[in-house]
Amino acid sequence: MKSLLLVAHGSRRAESNAEITVVAKSLSDRVHGNYAQTGYAFLELAQPSIADGIDELVNNGATEIIILPYFLSAGRHVHEDVPEIVNLKQKEYSDVKLHIAPYIGEAAEMIDVLVATSEAEN
Repeated sequence: MKSLLLVAHGSRRAESNAEITVVAKSLSDRVHGNYAQTGYAFLELAQPSIADGIDELVNNGATEIIILPYFLSAGRHVHEDVPEIVNLKQKEYSDVKLHIAPYIGEAAEMIDVLVATSEAEN
C-alpha cells in the first residue's frame, strides 16, 4: 500500500501547525487515487514527529511511503535532518520502501506560485 507523508518544520504557534493539517487534508483529497493514505508530521516543535508519522502509516498497512518535505529551501533540515530520521526508520522497517521526494522549493511550479501571489489583490 503506497502512502504519502507531508513533512513540515513545526512551530510553537498552534495556528501554524493547524495550517499543515489543512494542507495535508487538501493534498489527500487531490492525490487520493495515487495513495491509499496521506499523513503529516513535523520535524520539531509539534506532533506527530516524523518517526511517529511513519509508524502510523506502517501500522495502517503502508508498504511504501513517499516523504514529501514541505520546505522552501535546501537547508540543513532538507539535506541532513529529514534524511537521518528516514534512514533510521528504514532500518527499523526493512520491508517498507521509504523514499524522500524533492522538497517543494525545488519545484519549477514555485515560480508560478510566486508570480500569482505577487499579483494577487489584497
